[in-house]
Amino acid sequence: QVQLVESGGGLVQAGGSLRLSCAASGSFFSINGMGWYRQAPGKQRELVATITSGGTTNYADSVKGRFTISRDNAKNTVYLQMNGLKPEDTAVYYCNADLKLGSWSRLYNYWGQGTQVTVSS
Repeated sequence: QVQLVESGGGLVQAGGSLRLSCAASGSFFSINGMGWYRQAPGKQRELVATITSGGTTNYADSVKGRFTISRDNAKNTVYLQMNGLKPEDTAVYYCNADLKLGSWSRLYNYWGQGTQVTVSS
């Protein structure tokens, strides 16, 4: 059973920083792309940042220059360093990853359970 487990959310004042982590566990062959998405109350889930297995990154315009996505392939973990947080960053943040369960398999997409980030003004 593959799981993505997030940690690092919490309450922070505007201008502060948080670091989210997401570790993949279970039985799988490899991890391709990984990413972070967020969903604020009453809004649709939106992309925050993605990173390929080779380290190529992509960011939503709203977080460029403030957030940094990275990954440690040896630990099957993706990180999101969030600096200069704003109240509008308040949301549940979800980890996402494409995994191959075997060398022969197609990619399967997985989501974490989400972690709350609240930024007070």
